[in-house]
Amino acid sequence: MTNGWVDIKNADVILAMGGNPAENHPVGFKWFIEAKKTRNAKLIAVDPRFTRTAAVADLYAPIRPGTDIAFLNGIIRYAIEKKRYHEDYVKIHTNGPYIVGEKFGFQDGLFSGFDAAKGEYDKAAWGYQPDEKTTGYSVDPTLQNPRCVFQLLKAHVDRYTPEMVERICGTPKATFEKVAEIVTSTGNAERVGTITYALGWTQHSTGVQMIRAGATLQLLLGNVGRPGGGMNAFRGHSNIQGATDTGGNTEILPGYLKTPVGPQTNLKEYLETATPTTLNKQAWATMNYWVNYPKFMVSLLKSAWGKAATRENDFGYDWLPKTDGNYSWMYIFDDMYRGSSMRAGGKEPGPEGLVSFGMNPVGLGPNSKKMIAALSKLKWLVMVENVETETASFWKAPREYEGPEPSKIPTEVFLLPAANFAEKDGTFTNSARWLQWKWKALDPPGQAKADQEILSRMLLAVRDLYKKEGGALPDPVMNVSWSYTNPVNPDLAEVLKEMSGKALADIPDPKDKTKILKTAGQQLDGFGQLQDDGSTMCGNWLHSGVYTEAGNNAQRRSTADPTGLGMYPNWGFSWPANRRVMYNRASADAEGKPWDPRRTGIAWNGEKWVGDVPDIKPDSPPGEFGAFIMLPEGVGRLFSPVLNDGPFPEHYEAIEAPIANPLHPNVTSNPTSKKFSTDKDTYGKKEDFPIVCTTYRLTEHFHYWTQHQQNGRLNEMQPGFFVEIPEGLAKEKGIANGSQVKVLSARGEIRGVAMVTKRMPELKIDGKPAWQIGFPIHWGFAGAPNHTGPLANMLTPSAMDPNTWTPEYKAFLVKVEKA
Repeated sequence: MTNGWVDIKNADVILAMGGNPAENHPVGFKWFIEAKKTRNAKLIAVDPRFTRTAAVADLYAPIRPGTDIAFLNGIIRYAIEKKRYHEDYVKIHTNGPYIVGEKFGFQDGLFSGFDAAKGEYDKAAWGYQPDEKTTGYSVDPTLQNPRCVFQLLKAHVDRYTPEMVERICGTPKATFEKVAEIVTSTGNAERVGTITYALGWTQHSTGVQMIRAGATLQLLLGNVGRPGGGMNAFRGHSNIQGATDTGGNTEILPGYLKTPVGPQTNLKEYLETATPTTLNKQAWATMNYWVNYPKFMVSLLKSAWGKAATRENDFGYDWLPKTDGNYSWMYIFDDMYRGSSMRAGGKEPGPEGLVSFGMNPVGLGPNSKKMIAALSKLKWLVMVENVETETASFWKAPREYEGPEPSKIPTEVFLLPAANFAEKDGTFTNSARWLQWKWKALDPPGQAKADQEILSRMLLAVRDLYKKEGGALPDPVMNVSWSYTNPVNPDLAEVLKEMSGKALADIPDPKDKTKILKTAGQQLDGFGQLQDDGSTMCGNWLHSGVYTEAGNNAQRRSTADPTGLGMYPNWGFSWPANRRVMYNRASADAEGKPWDPRRTGIAWNGEKWVGDVPDIKPDSPPGEFGAFIMLPEGVGRLFSPVLNDGPFPEHYEAIEAPIANPLHPNVTSNPTSKKFSTDKDTYGKKEDFPIVCTTYRLTEHFHYWTQHQQNGRLNEMQPGFFVEIPEGLAKEKGIANGSQVKVLSARGEIRGVAMVTKRMPELKIDGKPAWQIGFPIHWGFAGAPNHTGPLANMLTPSAMDPNTWTPEYKAFLVKVEKA
């Protein structure tokens, strides 16, 4: 989230797409209702189903799964054509004025620089035009140059007429135009709107570009950085944000630092590659905040290896693992199934073992049969879990999952019982970026242990083996800093202090070297005090400031609200720097005056910025720095030349496409999307599987966990798996409500109870009637008696977004039959 849950109450318009917050985030949804009650805010729900969010919305628009970019680009076109965008904001706070080089172009579904053999783009073709008079890049403050970003965007979206949106999305033209009119009513200083989304956007082969399209729209309307505005992502679990912040993905380290790759053989080479170069020598050139990257990285290395990390050994950089390819989990499972690593051309063996903490890949992975087949080739599997999940019991999968006979599976499975969320303390980092401390409610049962104790016991046991037996590469393991009061079961408050950061030597005041800012051993106030000389340590620079000399700020619970906007600055800690709205410099005009004085994010008072914690140097006068200090341009990107599938969002059909792309039939799906090619990776065609299918969650079930509750009341409320089928399709197929149906994709079939409904209307796609169905992701073959059911992901394909490698769970092809 750029803003936060409470801030939704400040919106005049809320566009809910790619999510169903009334059911999936019911507590947070109260702020939608608050906005409607107190501001007369308009709520728009765009969804394949008429959901409970749609039931309380002012306007509902149906849409075919996977076509959100066409819908959003249509609104962008509407805003530009009708001049309902915030022109001053675009000129000041976006790269709309930047002029793009002559190499960039777009034709027949492809951006310039595409390599068909690799399925990748050469992004050098997307560069800005150098300014011959300076060392920077050319800009046109008037937005009139045909090669400036604004004009290129205008030309790019010109194809997305209301008629084309209807043809692609199935949304009636009149409904779409009503949506566009309401959303673009915020393209000015007086009004503001927010966009909320969740997994309905992320889980597509174009997921990142869906979010980019929303961000582009919000920048165009001037809604980013303002109270009541922003792009607000709703995470699927209570601490997914915290996990991502702390290196939960293969390509990032804690604080979104980049994972080193093989060619970066020393710290100097790594930092030169990883630290972005400031673009355009504007006045704010020194405020590309990533110039501080070396401070973040060195402090992270010091937190990992402590005293063993010295300037002489590159602060232990050699001990940090380097990647030689893609190590996201779908690639790992592909290697597992093949028995060899495709990164080495198939010449190196695949994984022998897997340690899985709180992850159930058989349940949540696409193409469940492949997941089970892959695990069946391991030598060992360690599962750290609350319950015996499908992954922990993969060898007991029913016959339809086509796994080997248990007697033929060599995998030795270790199930380590772990404490659940109520049985351990620590922090949750919610979708709003708030770190909030939680206190343990009760001790875990039996032999179950907290995660940190399980990890500690593993580390200490491996260390003992190195001491006794020696082994390859001992330094990374033996030198890990583990100086907790209780090394077997570290106190998580101690861990949080380590993540927040402390001084390892006296830190002089940069304004007066005769003064000491922090003495050795003191907790730092924030990431502004980090150093690159080894005198500070910090486990996650973004979380720096959560635990200071004043104490554990995640435990704060003050309801004081000085702004009246629901920022609550002394409730918990919001990264970065306790800032509640990111990019808040954009909430004010060029002179530092709030666009809307009734909803002031920050304002310049003549000496400093006041309001929220400023996302800019607090005493820097207006015009000195840009509002988007984490980007090399210093401004928001309407044109993003860093993504793998193009600098502008473009509609591509899902990998399993029900129609040829009306915009460019020869390039129907995302040309850079990643797919796998084993005998388990099969993809359906519209001729065989004519119905579009999507998946979703239920309020009463927590992912694949609720089914394990022996006496769970929630199970009684949603007792079994079902398939949601439109009335017209059910009539066509002779399917009665409550009868058994089977749903088939190119990868298998599942069965469930038919829920015949009005909630999924028939849509007209590319001029022809089209059906869509859906079912929840919950259930599986593991669980309490009478609570089991099929795995939804038996049917989903192994296709991914090319930026995040997130599977395409939300749009695939099936056929439906009476069971």
